[in-house]
Amino acid sequence: MILIQGKGVSKGVEKGPIYFFQRHDNTVTKQTVDDLEAEKARLAAAQEQSMQQLADLAEKCRAEAGDESAILFETHAMFVEDDDYVECIQETMEEEHCNAEYAVQVAGEQFAAMFAAMDDAYMRARAADIRDVTQRILNNLMGIVEGGIDSEDPVILCADDLAPSETVQLDKSKILGFVTQGGSGNSHTAILARTMGIPAICGAGSALKAEYSGRTAYIDGETGEMVLDPDDITLAKFRDKHQKQKELKELLQTMKGQEDVTLDGRKMMVYCNIGSPDDVAAVLANDGQGIGLFRSEFLYLAANDYPTEDEQFEAYKTVAAAMDGKRVVIRTLDIGADKQVDYFNLNKEENPAMGLRAIRICLNRPEVFRTQLRALYRASAYGKVAIMFPMITSVWEVKECRRACKSVMDELKAEGIPFNPDTEIGIMIETPASIMMAPELAKLVDFFSVGTNDLTQYTLACDRQCNDLGKFFDPHHPAVLRALKMAADAAHAAGIWIGICGELGADLSLLHTFLAIGIDELSVTPSAVLPLRAEIRKSIAQTCTLELLYNS
Repeated sequence: MILIQGKGVSKGVEKGPIYFFQRHDNTVTKQTVDDLEAEKARLAAAQEQSMQQLADLAEKCRAEAGDESAILFETHAMFVEDDDYVECIQETMEEEHCNAEYAVQVAGEQFAAMFAAMDDAYMRARAADIRDVTQRILNNLMGIVEGGIDSEDPVILCADDLAPSETVQLDKSKILGFVTQGGSGNSHTAILARTMGIPAICGAGSALKAEYSGRTAYIDGETGEMVLDPDDITLAKFRDKHQKQKELKELLQTMKGQEDVTLDGRKMMVYCNIGSPDDVAAVLANDGQGIGLFRSEFLYLAANDYPTEDEQFEAYKTVAAAMDGKRVVIRTLDIGADKQVDYFNLNKEENPAMGLRAIRICLNRPEVFRTQLRALYRASAYGKVAIMFPMITSVWEVKECRRACKSVMDELKAEGIPFNPDTEIGIMIETPASIMMAPELAKLVDFFSVGTNDLTQYTLACDRQCNDLGKFFDPHHPAVLRALKMAADAAHAAGIWIGICGELGADLSLLHTFLAIGIDELSVTPSAVLPLRAEIRKSIAQTCTLELLYNS
């Protein structure tokens, strides 16, 4: 028996084949080729493979979401075969005697630039389609597997660690669980696992070896154990726990359709955190009341260039419409720190967690901010959208955000584009500064949402990404809980609601403290909704105390 001990960061027990995440160098370099016919044959094979992939995607979308969803992939297929596009690729190959990869990239850049320069908004949006098609053909030429997992069967995905830009592009349907050598409970791999409701282990270290690829493993996301070739006792333990997990899931299904209200009538809004439109299915399956945190940065992390207004609008509109009138809180761009995007060309920082990130980037790059705000307000016509600004520390920042919102609304009104002028505006409370300024900030917004991961990091001076800090990174620290109470008091004094969208919101051991503090909303991973609802429904709010705030 081989036992690999890490830190459990997402509960659950699973069994499956080990698969190590494969990174590929997708840099295109120009090479001189002698056999142009052979190179053209490679190109034709890649085009044919692309056409088959797009046909499969169109068929899948049509079956799951109707004809409208399939149109995008059918449009992409038309681009693959477009005469002018193909001719440009072949002419480049013939004139420069170069490899197919280089010619495809040149053609893609030329056509994307041509569409981006057009006056018509619809045609400008096609630049993104050209870039997507070009990348698909390049991936097939270079042998890069879309979704990062070259397996027909679901796997336990292993890696040294996974960057946010890598996690957003994974084929989620093929993942049973995660195990990483590094990382922490606040890593994006852990957050993704909790969103998906699958087990995850981080900090497994060098004991997690690539040579184990293909072997069957058992993982326990609660204890942090990964076992290969288990003995009879260990195997029985895993099977027993898996059976109990199944029974608990069945029991929790009885919570669907129930109100999130305590025995003495105190209502709590239980919302969900999501990272992309694909996660909405999990929200609906777990009966979430709304979405309290839609991380819009997935659009930027998954792209090779700034996402257009139309691309963002379609993503936000899809989520807003799917939630059918339930509140959808969309956080504006939150990159920097541990979420780096190459094409932003951010300077390397000694301490990026305290550097140029989130709202600071948006206020420094007003055109990027304006594009996102236009997309958000356009989407507000299709559902109950709320806009939330991250990493706020000062009153002047909120006022600048408000000015940007008014400017965008004036533009849309002049253009005759529908939007909801009463769209709620909120801010994230993540820093000691925002806690101290909460009374003033609350007068400028419609709600607060506390990001407890960052609030803990900045309050305790503990890097949330550093797994070595262990017990020093303590979200239960009285200083963190007292900060929550200060923010809640300021919010309620100003007549606005306050929620928690950090990982702490799903901590059942703190629910009674949250009720005592006066938290109005908890936004959690979809898989945490029903367990939280079950705990709320057997609680008595009036008997909850602030005891933990004063434990030293």
